[in-house]
Amino acid sequence: MIQYCFIHVVIMVKFEMSVLLNQSEETREKMPARNTINSGVRYSKLARDDDGYIDLQFKKSPPKVPYKAIALATGLFLIGSILIIIGSLLLAGYFEINDHRDRTIPVLIIGILVFLPGFYHLRIAYYASKGYRGYSYDDIPDFDD
Repeated sequence: MIQYCFIHVVIMVKFEMSVLLNQSEETREKMPARNTINSGVRYSKLARDDDGYIDLQFKKSPPKVPYKAIALATGLFLIGSILIIIGSLLLAGYFEINDHRDRTIPVLIIGILVFLPGFYHLRIAYYASKGYRGYSYDDIPDFDD
């Protein structure tokens, strides 16, 4: 059984090699010679002091301010701040709520969860507007559709 499989593999390899050789002979006949120039393009030598770079490659474009993302971050910051204040006042007992005292902690938690991303993105926007090193408007996700 093993000998039969080995013979079968050898026959298949020989067949594939003959097919590849026939294809390579056909493609050699169809390909043009290598050193012939068919186009009318004229080439010229580059100057010795040309390093291949142009000054426009290194100029930075002015930063694009993501106004929509900053407005969303401001909204999240304000809503989160209001919810934190209301949750803190509810928890401290400043407002009298007798029926739903169990709802004070969720208001505080939701306020913190909404406040944090707003504060984070507003901080990046502020530092980028002041030009601090390591901060740019590219760090704020933009909602351009």
